[in-house]
Amino acid sequence: MILNQNEKKQYHRHLILNQIGEEGQLKLKQAKVLVIGAGGLGCPVLQYLTAAGVGTIGIIDGDTVDQSNLQRQILYTIDDVGKSKAQTAADRLSKLNPFVNFNIYSTYLSKNNSLEIFDQYDLIVDGTDNFPTRYLVNDACVITNKPLVFGSIYTFQGQVAVFNYKGSATYRCLYPTPPSAGSVPNCSEIGVLGVLPGIIGSLQANEVIKLITNIGTPLVNKLLYFDALSLQQQVLNFSKNEEIKITKFEENYNYFCGLPDTDAMNSISAEDFLKNKDDYLLLDVRTYEEYEDENIGGQHIPLDELEDRIGEIPNHKTLVVMCASGKRSAKAIQLLLAYNYPKTLMNLEGGIQYIFE
Repeated sequence: MILNQNEKKQYHRHLILNQIGEEGQLKLKQAKVLVIGAGGLGCPVLQYLTAAGVGTIGIIDGDTVDQSNLQRQILYTIDDVGKSKAQTAADRLSKLNPFVNFNIYSTYLSKNNSLEIFDQYDLIVDGTDNFPTRYLVNDACVITNKPLVFGSIYTFQGQVAVFNYKGSATYRCLYPTPPSAGSVPNCSEIGVLGVLPGIIGSLQANEVIKLITNIGTPLVNKLLYFDALSLQQQVLNFSKNEEIKITKFEENYNYFCGLPDTDAMNSISAEDFLKNKDDYLLLDVRTYEEYEDENIGGQHIPLDELEDRIGEIPNHKTLVVMCASGKRSAKAIQLLLAYNYPKTLMNLEGGIQYIFE
């Protein structure tokens, strides 16, 4: 494998770096990297890996572009709302670098598809935003023996680490058990500074390039913590836990993380609900601030008050429960079922965001 003249022009600034040069650039060209999630973290990771000349990039994301994404997911424009993130990202990135091959998976990662997909790549990048998927990604990397470049964001803070690299510590060594359900809201519930995923995603891309070209010191058995408000950075050391053995998947990653199994839950689309709205009762479990900002009526009881106010909920019709994204409403349904709510419960798919799309 060689670099053609146009590739040499494209990567000139790499080629004149002693630490990379033509040998390192060829390593990038031969590399196959899978990026899980084309959202806040995935966008900068994908942009910089494409620009760097990683030869094959897989993009897996079953989501579509929402207007609320545009504040931080800078691969997309207002014209992309409603389109597949994976396909839209690949289309845009191919214009940045025609020498990169993209494999598109417009689906969500699962136990059923992860091993087959991971086997096709040299390195995995985690750009997801929820704990069940993070544990799934970690376990699939261990089972397939793939290094994992991890990143996470929370309001103004971010973390980066490299797991499972040549037998190093894994995500479970650092976080052997997930936080209690509901204790760490995602960005759709609590917000995130728009530039933060750009910073953390760029750091992830940097780790990928270091691993492929074998330069620098990667964040192996180390966790980088970044605070955007103070610009303070800390690198924390941790060790591999030899007692943790990963040979198979969890039976149910939602259950492992203390979340309701939404796949087994009755649900209703925004379209079907609006079409037959009079046939249902509606319960909105978002916060007071969210409800005041935008609502479609119905009964409003914030999730953190629900247990004490279950007696206020009527039961003469099927109850549709709604939040911002469908996650808190799923927790509300789990709680109502535990208290033997007497009528059928349905989760509004995607939450209020799909009502107003």
